[in-house]
Amino acid sequence: MKKMNERRRLSTVKAAIAGLAAFAGVLLSSGSASAIDISPGDFAVLPDGTVLALTYFQYSTSDRLNLDGVGDIPGSRLDLGVTLLRSVYYNSIAGVPISMQAILPIGTLPNARIGGIDQQTSDGLGDLTLGFTVTPINTSDKDYGTTLALTNFLTAPTGNFDATGVSLGSGTWTFTPQIGLIQGLGNGFFLDAALDVAFRKDHKEDGLSFSRDPSTELQTYLRYQVSDKTSLSFGYAGIFGGTNQVNDVATGLKTRSDQLRVFANTFVSQSVQLQGMVGTDINVEGGFKQDLVAQIRVLKIF
Repeated sequence: MKKMNERRRLSTVKAAIAGLAAFAGVLLSSGSASAIDISPGDFAVLPDGTVLALTYFQYSTSDRLNLDGVGDIPGSRLDLGVTLLRSVYYNSIAGVPISMQAILPIGTLPNARIGGIDQQTSDGLGDLTLGFTVTPINTSDKDYGTTLALTNFLTAPTGNFDATGVSLGSGTWTFTPQIGLIQGLGNGFFLDAALDVAFRKDHKEDGLSFSRDPSTELQTYLRYQVSDKTSLSFGYAGIFGGTNQVNDVATGLKTRSDQLRVFANTFVSQSVQLQGMVGTDINVEGGFKQDLVAQIRVLKIF
């Protein structure tokens, strides 16, 4: 029985190594095929014709890998550096605010190791995500107003994908509907929240069949508007579901995590905003636990 359990454990670890490429998209949740991360204030409606150009610089590090049903795998590490390029255009249709956006990640994987074995990595372009948003509710009350936004995201497999290594691309298409909310709470406080579900298309690469169950992300942030220029926010991002399979064998990887995040925003000029964010996973099941996620965002209004 002991030998049988050990064989099962080794089989799961091998499947996880084969499936780590499909898991890489999970780590690029700021704009990749797994989840669509938001920042506090993202759902604010801007005047028709406004264009935003945003650049995100993100770095995350992890030295703990948990496989579902197996436990922690010692000697594992994953470091990820990503630059996200994003553009958003605002307009309206029949008086209803809309926006269109594009997100492109470019990244590098300086360390990728499982069980003491260095993994083959593929740096460069990630998957391009396009989004279309309709905002049917946008009340004008400054203190207690409500903004409700509905977005559909489509992620194309434009990124580099390695079926037997760790890469920035997912190798397939993903459709992610999202609902977003800004609720004024009075006295300068706001609730920013989003809920999305990512549906990834099954695909085959190099004789391997990859599949992943739908994954759901919930994000909630309490934002305090210190002034018209500056805000501070604290909140939670949780990802649920998303079990991965390779050749119909569970890899032990899934998109189950709980993360705490702190944001600080400020306008340094009339049209340029800087944002800093730090986060840490407090729970991960079936994946790398990120000890630190740090991000700097530069936003320019045109």
